[in-house]
Amino acid sequence: MNFADPLVYGVPCFIAFIILELAYSKTKGDHHIYHWKDLFASGFMGVGSAIIGASLKILVSLALFEGVFEFFNPLDPQSGVRTNVLGYEAFGYAWYIWPLCMLADDFTYYWFHRANHEIRILWAAHIVHHSSENFNLGTAVRNGWFTLLYKPLFYAWMPAVGFPPEMVLVCLGIEALWQFQLHTVYAGKLGIFEKWINTHTMHQVHHAQNLEYMDKNHGGILNIFDRVFGTWQPLDESIDIRYGVVHAPNSYNPLVILTHEFKDIWADVRTAKTMREAFMYVFGPPGWSPDRSTLTVRQQQALLKESAKA
Repeated sequence: MNFADPLVYGVPCFIAFIILELAYSKTKGDHHIYHWKDLFASGFMGVGSAIIGASLKILVSLALFEGVFEFFNPLDPQSGVRTNVLGYEAFGYAWYIWPLCMLADDFTYYWFHRANHEIRILWAAHIVHHSSENFNLGTAVRNGWFTLLYKPLFYAWMPAVGFPPEMVLVCLGIEALWQFQLHTVYAGKLGIFEKWINTHTMHQVHHAQNLEYMDKNHGGILNIFDRVFGTWQPLDESIDIRYGVVHAPNSYNPLVILTHEFKDIWADVRTAKTMREAFMYVFGPPGWSPDRSTLTVRQQQALLKESAKA
């Protein structure tokens, strides 16, 4: 079966809602919500991400997801049925398979997103999305280009267990649509939905550089995986949120924004005295250092808890 990519319809909506939010913020006098240079930088990276993503999606659907699906779910030429290597029939397009695929997608998104924050070489690609000091729908399209190269690898297990590649791609698109609309300060808490949905205020927490908020709320549509794996944090309205990252690129140049953390990694690797140190600078958590001259987020948060108890 062939399905339309939800993002085909989403991109025009993204542009329209960014313009609406921008106009609304200026009308309300919230001039701190948008800054022109920052918006143009985000837009440039969003356009580049859309172009690269569209090209890679063709390769992913044809070369990776289709290949994985066919390898692990071989077709019986006589019966015309695909049977998974584990012995059951590959999933079809029945209505009850769709929510299962969305749940699998959301689970995968959580670990993909969390890995982007906890593995430095992945953070170097993902930091682009967090590098703006503004939280708005324009920031939602501020996506790193290098992330697109490895993201499909996290999702390859889904066609391997029997989800049709087209279904996986549609679920990826739905996830992206939900993530876009989370990037606004004009939506408050959503009552009972806060118990299981990843909401706008939770995503504000995720984009904050406040130490108590860092590396929290990695979920996509649901927040249940954050709750289960200990990374959930609700918004505390008494805390003044500071958006962005601690080690900011301090530039509106898209090329600087895209590459600055990779340059920092290379600078650290050159100071490494052992292979282990070099490995940790690349694949360890951001902030890791052999002498604790710089600290990871977990190390800093542990110190914060200790000081609060004292």
